[in-house]
Amino acid sequence: MASLFILRPLRVSLPRCASQQFRQSPAKAAGTRRSFSSYLVTPQELSEALKKAPPSPISSEPRVIPLCASWFLPNDPESRRGIDVFREQRIPKARFFDLDKVIDKHSEYPHMLPNPKSFAAAMSELGIRHDDTVVVYDSKELGIFSAPRVGWTLKILGHPKVHILNNFRLWVEQGLPTESGNVWTVECGTYPIPEMDEAKVAHFEDVREVALDYNKEGAEGVQILDARSYGRWSGESPEPRPGLPSGHMPGSINIPFDAVLDPQTKAFLPADKLKEVFQKKGVDPAKPIISSCGTGVTACVLETALNEAQYGSPESRKVYDGSWTEWAQRVKPSDSLIRTVAQKSE
Repeated sequence: MASLFILRPLRVSLPRCASQQFRQSPAKAAGTRRSFSSYLVTPQELSEALKKAPPSPISSEPRVIPLCASWFLPNDPESRRGIDVFREQRIPKARFFDLDKVIDKHSEYPHMLPNPKSFAAAMSELGIRHDDTVVVYDSKELGIFSAPRVGWTLKILGHPKVHILNNFRLWVEQGLPTESGNVWTVECGTYPIPEMDEAKVAHFEDVREVALDYNKEGAEGVQILDARSYGRWSGESPEPRPGLPSGHMPGSINIPFDAVLDPQTKAFLPADKLKEVFQKKGVDPAKPIISSCGTGVTACVLETALNEAQYGSPESRKVYDGSWTEWAQRVKPSDSLIRTVAQKSE
């Protein structure tokens, strides 16, 4: 189905689409080629790929689609929004994935995975086809932050060719082309309703069982990684969401997400350096790993770093979708499942 780019006034919402949806064919998905050799893509690699397979609205061949996933915490000191930085500067012909809208809208917790039908509708509205190669990227302000969450979402929901740009800050610094101003929207496409890979998603009951089993003889030894800042993990700093207590799950390992990023570029560290980070924190690659954070966003930064370092079996790694926001609201005080560093020193 051909689609046409239309230059319209600034808008935040995705275009409406009434296209018919259908179930994904597993056989077709399994045979799709990957366009890049690694999950993380350099700016130069993406630039060359866009020259060879641009996101043309008239091409019926698989395309390379830059997908901006910029998002900021609700307590951002500058009150920035992802859609605003997308308007200010973006990769030409990029689409915008709104992390606050493409979610489970029936959940009381933020950023929970959308159901397959809602996901397919969002991809259709973005004009993304099932055989397109999607390269997700962040804002240049944060470097790497929310793009891994969107990349993980696409993978969990069956998109066969997904990558992360490492990163847009370097893209801009290297003088690669950008555009700004009015937002490009596209004619809707038809995206198949996928199957969700539930095996890679940790739910509240799963994590609660791990926390209750912590230090018990015969426990499986599942490791919970927490990507929040040390202050939030220790209980010394407040959570960005009012009324939510800080602290951590019993036995969780605090690895702030920026520990796996270069301090200057905010791009992912090389694989050998990533491996060192996990080793120094005492993460055992032979045991299952669950990554968590505040709302399941930066947990995916750790999951991406684990993937890049080839640390731990992909089959035994999960992301806790609800993360701390769900945890702190659902655990019972009598379970003593919210710990602080201050408690250890008492």
